[in-house]
Amino acid sequence: MAVDYFMHEKIWFEKYKYDDAERRFYEQMNGPVSSSSHQQENGASTILRDIARARENIQKSLAGSASTASSGPVGDQNELLSRISHLEVENQNLRSVVADLQMAIFKLESRLNALEKSSTSHQPSPVPPTQKVEPFSVPSKRVELPSASPAKKVEPAAAEDDDDDDIDLFGSDDEEEDQEAAKVREERLRQYAEKKAKKPGLIAKSSILLDVKPWDDETDMAKMEECVRSIHMDGLVWGASKLVPVGYGIKKLQIQCVVEDDKVGTDILEEEITKFEDYVQSVDIAAFNKI
Repeated sequence: MAVDYFMHEKIWFEKYKYDDAERRFYEQMNGPVSSSSHQQENGASTILRDIARARENIQKSLAGSASTASSGPVGDQNELLSRISHLEVENQNLRSVVADLQMAIFKLESRLNALEKSSTSHQPSPVPPTQKVEPFSVPSKRVELPSASPAKKVEPAAAEDDDDDDIDLFGSDDEEEDQEAAKVREERLRQYAEKKAKKPGLIAKSSILLDVKPWDDETDMAKMEECVRSIHMDGLVWGASKLVPVGYGIKKLQIQCVVEDDKVGTDILEEEITKFEDYVQSVDIAAFNKI
């Protein structure tokens, strides 16, 4: 809007010329003016000329900007038209490709239809569906034999039984077994039983950690350990020991032992240790592990 306004504005760029001409006319009519007034008029005329030149420059710059502004949309429009033409060309190419694909698909469908028709014409007669055959069950009916010849029917049956007894397909194991082979087998079984009896069985053992507690801090712990280790049993082996602080200066005896489960029980071991009443207050099992 501002550009259009400045373009259509009417400016008098040559006013200074008319001012000079008017000044010279009045000088000729009235005579020359004083030097001071002449200098003032010259200064005013130079100012007017500068103003006119500035206006002229402004007008030219506005005209140039208007021309560039008018040329911008035209360039964009040309570029848009070129892109549209390019898209139209691509659209035409795609349409031609789609038409070729449709033609190829149509040909394939026609060939498939022809092949299906030829295969159906040469196809053998369909096999009838299989039916589930139920097992044939013979109805149980009582067959009555004629009463005239019962003896004749019994005699062939007896003869058949005799034939079956005469034919032995598998033979008898008792008859074919040799007495010497039986003796050898019995001897081997006896040797195996003796060898197995002599073989030592697996002995089950356990590792037990005992906590032996004294009455007070004045108990002789060395004497208490000596009393505990004085217990001897078949299947009992004493191990390492140490004194563990409990509190208030009291220490407990923690001793390790290994026992055979079939020979030594934990109850018997506790009873034997608590017999030393002068030193032992109680016995606890701290850990119990199978070996």
